[in-house]
Amino acid sequence: MTTFCPTPRHAALWLLCACLWGPVNALASDDGDHERARQAMVRGDVLPLKRVMEHLERQRPGGHVLEVELEEHGGRWVYEIKQLEPGGQLVKVKLNAQTGELLEAKARKR
Repeated sequence: MTTFCPTPRHAALWLLCACLWGPVNALASDDGDHERARQAMVRGDVLPLKRVMEHLERQRPGGHVLEVELEEHGGRWVYEIKQLEPGGQLVKVKLNAQTGELLEAKARKR
């Protein structure tokens, strides 16, 4: 019987897939959410993901984005981003979706 033993190469491939899939899946968890997010962008309530990523890179440089979610909290849109930072720390970052302003950054406990 053969056992699968992940190598650093497998981990890197998985991470790459997660990074590519995260932004694609960020706005479209279901059709209703997708339409609400699209309307918010048309109204100017939400920055495009590309611009948000530029804000994130300026505020927390060098990280690798693993997951992006766009959520509405009390009438305010927020991008929630899981990021693997250069030192290996996993951080959940919340950005104001309209301005790109950093609202919160919480490191995940090891």
